[in-house]
Amino acid sequence: MFGGPLALARVTLMAAMQYRASFVAEMAVGALAAVGVAMPLFLVYAKVPEVAGWTMDEALLVTAFFLAYNAFVAGIIEPNLGAVVDGVRSGALDYMLTKPVDAQLLLSFQKVAPSAVWELFAAVGVGAYALSQVPTPSPVQVVSALAMLVAGIAASYGLWLLVTCTSFWLVRVDNLRFLLGAVTDAGRWPIGVYAGWVRLALTTVIPVALVTSYPAMALLGRLDARLALGAVGTAVVSLVASRLVLKRALAHYTSASS
Repeated sequence: MFGGPLALARVTLMAAMQYRASFVAEMAVGALAAVGVAMPLFLVYAKVPEVAGWTMDEALLVTAFFLAYNAFVAGIIEPNLGAVVDGVRSGALDYMLTKPVDAQLLLSFQKVAPSAVWELFAAVGVGAYALSQVPTPSPVQVVSALAMLVAGIAASYGLWLLVTCTSFWLVRVDNLRFLLGAVTDAGRWPIGVYAGWVRLALTTVIPVALVTSYPAMALLGRLDARLALGAVGTAVVSLVASRLVLKRALAHYTSASS
């Protein structure tokens, strides 16, 4: 099931490491980016004991999941879907579509950015520390958190794919991608700090909170069944909608090189 994506990732990683100076520089940038994500949290909690009912240790769980989300976006989403936009613009997409592989699978997993591994390491480290400071979650809570993480990643992937599909009609969507990246930065903070309509937007329209706050809430025992089912429903809708839109976009596609 995972042989295709893993093989593509292995080939991409080997290619990236051929240019050692660039590889080391990208890893250094990735490490600094991970530090930058966590720093605002320490500055805020140096002044107050809790924010919107979240202590610093609890908020660090959200930060850990946000770092994992960033690693996913920077390591897989941006390199691959960015290549789709460039391919539509240049006509290089023609070659990819001739391969005997599911188009969505190939377009989504043909590249990996190795520098994103630092944010993944940071996510594990921050998450491990935060878990050592809060009550130990039960097995059910751990499974629920993993389910919410998967649902959140699926929903976020679907959204990024939908944005990318607009390139088949608009060609240049760089600003839209940058805007989406800026808006999803809100996921670094617990969902409780936002007003009701913002909270709704961050769990449905731009579902970054499903990847960050929802898994943390599950580990802390704060996630009820209604929210969990809503997250799964959002993920399913996002995946199905993005799949249908991609098929329509590919049917609409005419080579830029023709």
